[in-house]
Amino acid sequence: MTTIEDGQQTEAPAAARPRGRTIDPTLKLLLELGPLGFFFLASWRYGLHVATAVLMVGVVVTLVASYALTRRLPIMPVVTAAAVLIFGALTFYFDNPVFIKIKPTVINCIFGTALLGGLAFNKPLLPIVLDSALHLDEIGWRKLTFRWGLFFFVLAALNEIVWRTQSDVVWSGFKVFGTMPLTVVFALAQVPLIMRHELKTVVPPDEHF
Repeated sequence: MTTIEDGQQTEAPAAARPRGRTIDPTLKLLLELGPLGFFFLASWRYGLHVATAVLMVGVVVTLVASYALTRRLPIMPVVTAAAVLIFGALTFYFDNPVFIKIKPTVINCIFGTALLGGLAFNKPLLPIVLDSALHLDEIGWRKLTFRWGLFFFVLAALNEIVWRTQSDVVWSGFKVFGTMPLTVVFALAQVPLIMRHELKTVVPPDEHF
């Protein structure tokens, strides 16, 4: 987007540009929960191998639907889908469900390492990982990135505890009824931080009035 300041044209910051079409929040939530929901139902009814196949198909369908609706693919769903396909394929190749069970551990560790590692190099990667349209000051991004980085490692630890100590059905249920609610609660808990560090956009007065 081009703006005019002091008679000169300047480019608006990249973060402020529209990035593809918007999608209804309810539909977005359904797309995110759909594959996990079918994974849990298939695991409960047919076992983990069938559930893994259902999950692999589900993430591909979700990516295609998301791209069709928004004409773009956020990095986090793409990386997650790739991990599902890779670990799902390993599950079938070695006939060992451990691979699909450790997938959440690996992917959460990747995101956590990327976020905290980015902070070490003064490169907050949270806007990319979460596909965020937020506009925060530098301190706000650093704090939020640090918190999310730790949270991803907490999710990785919880996944390890659950799959190693519980049945397949309980573990698959935890992915839907444990991980998702925890993520929502954690995200809501960050609202005060976001509000404190949010950059307020100054709208110039209309010159025609």
